[in-house]
Amino acid sequence: MPTLRSRRVVVDGEVRPATIRHEGGSIVEVGDGPADVDFGDLVVLPGLVDGHVHVNEPGRAEWEGFATATRAAVAGGTTTIVDMPLNSIPPTVDVAALHQKRDAARPAVACDVAFWGGVVPGSEQHVDGLVAEGVCGFKAFMVDSGVEEFSPLPAAALGRVASVLAAAGVPLLVHAEDPDHLLAPAGDPRRYATYLATRPPEAEASAIRQVAGIASRTGVTAHVLHVSSAAAVEALAESGLSGETCPHYLTFDAAEIPDGATAFKCAPPIRGAGDRERLWEALREGVLTMVVSDHSPAPPEVKESSTGDFLAAWGGIASLELRLAATWDGARRRGFGLVDLARWLASAPADLAGLGHRKGRIAPGQDADFVVFDPDGVTEVDQSRLRQRHPLTPYHGMSLAGCVVATYLRGVQVHGDGAGGPRPGVLLRRGD
Repeated sequence: MPTLRSRRVVVDGEVRPATIRHEGGSIVEVGDGPADVDFGDLVVLPGLVDGHVHVNEPGRAEWEGFATATRAAVAGGTTTIVDMPLNSIPPTVDVAALHQKRDAARPAVACDVAFWGGVVPGSEQHVDGLVAEGVCGFKAFMVDSGVEEFSPLPAAALGRVASVLAAAGVPLLVHAEDPDHLLAPAGDPRRYATYLATRPPEAEASAIRQVAGIASRTGVTAHVLHVSSAAAVEALAESGLSGETCPHYLTFDAAEIPDGATAFKCAPPIRGAGDRERLWEALREGVLTMVVSDHSPAPPEVKESSTGDFLAAWGGIASLELRLAATWDGARRRGFGLVDLARWLASAPADLAGLGHRKGRIAPGQDADFVVFDPDGVTEVDQSRLRQRHPLTPYHGMSLAGCVVATYLRGVQVHGDGAGGPRPGVLLRRGD
């Protein structure tokens, strides 16, 4: 029976020595004793789960595809991603579209992949079919998504969808910005401040309060995506809803974003240092429960890399491969530990997606997914060496704390020295 060991394994909410025995892709026992592979003082974490990834295939595979995205995931210690219903064409709002996406993914994936469904105006009748097909839940926008095929839902329609999802027992994920609080741009489009001013924090806070009201009336499990501001944190804390944030909101400061640096553009936007620190405190308090990448890359021309026009550029950040190091870089400087890291990056996203019975933890019966991590190492970010389709990220040139040494997918090493090359991932369904 294959075994691996470390003096620092994150298991049962603590870091301790352990030997992990696995067979047939699943963990059989977590105990003591010698092992086939001993990692010494390197940390063994559960394989990470990224619950917010835009792969974009089919339809926009030139932005990102399953082959490149999943290889980037594995290189960053992520063994499971949950794909968002946009920006593929067609979006995953009915069963036929889900089948197209699965067909595109099946021959290409290098890690395990599950899928969120989407809801747009007129798609409510497809919810039950998508639930039966095993989607993990449903995403909706309250504002323009940036692509015409995924239209936003007004509050009244969102309430009707929420009732359907509550009956189906799956979560509603919301891009929560209130369009009534967005502002027309004014100023130099190459200045980040011009873009930032168009999406004030109150847009997030107002939308979260609306979602909280819908959840209270319908009983739906509602989750707020990519929280970026202190105002949104306060609204979330009052609401009792769950929420996530992303490494870019935890890392960058709006005041330091250079003119024309459109790799930093996302929605909601990166805000100031005060907002950033409030997000860290929200993770400490449990108001925010997870850190996901919101990996949403695009070709340089779509990001307006040559013009530096923030208003015209696609709003999405490429960071799938860097989520672990970027999060650890900020976390350790604020007194967080490896147990926090495993919760934010593995178990909490797995639980939200209905995959927690097999993903996100090191325990008997779980998939034998592991990331071997050197928390004292350094990740030097050279965007040309990232596995994503396009070499463009705001982390370029940074030295991030920690580095991935090896990644195991269902017991087989798929990244790091000695890895035998990519192992095909599997397509997952909620609850399977």
